[in-house]
Amino acid sequence: MANCHSSTGRTTTLTGSETTAKALGYAGLIPFLVFSIGCWVPLPYVANAPFILTTYGAVILSFMGAVHWGVAMARQDQHRDNYFIASIIPALIAWAALLLTQAMALVILLVGFIGLYVYDRSVEKAQALPGWYIPMRTRLTAVVVLCLASAILSVTMQ
Repeated sequence: MANCHSSTGRTTTLTGSETTAKALGYAGLIPFLVFSIGCWVPLPYVANAPFILTTYGAVILSFMGAVHWGVAMARQDQHRDNYFIASIIPALIAWAALLLTQAMALVILLVGFIGLYVYDRSVEKAQALPGWYIPMRTRLTAVVVLCLASAILSVTMQ
């Protein structure tokens, strides 16, 4: 499968693992999109779209932090402990969000996704993340943030 990098204009071939990671990452946006829309319009068989969006967002934020746990386990340098510590912060933020009101939970998750993205950018080179990871994270985070912001507007307007 060919992939054109917009910043360089070069076409590269995706490896199997990269293709799988991207497919799973982009497929993971489906619940964000569906349930953020469900915050505005009723969905069949869905009683509480904001709650479903919040719980899904908490699970995904926790999962995203685990990337840094994996990096820490694979390394043997002086930053290893910092990566372990950083890896659990998204899960703690997500858990705390689930204890709050719906609107506040969505705000906390939105801030958590942005914070994790900023952290990912700051350690990209030090953790030797694959070159495709940050561009993918940029797109995924942008969609997640827009979905959460839309849900926040919907919940606060009700």
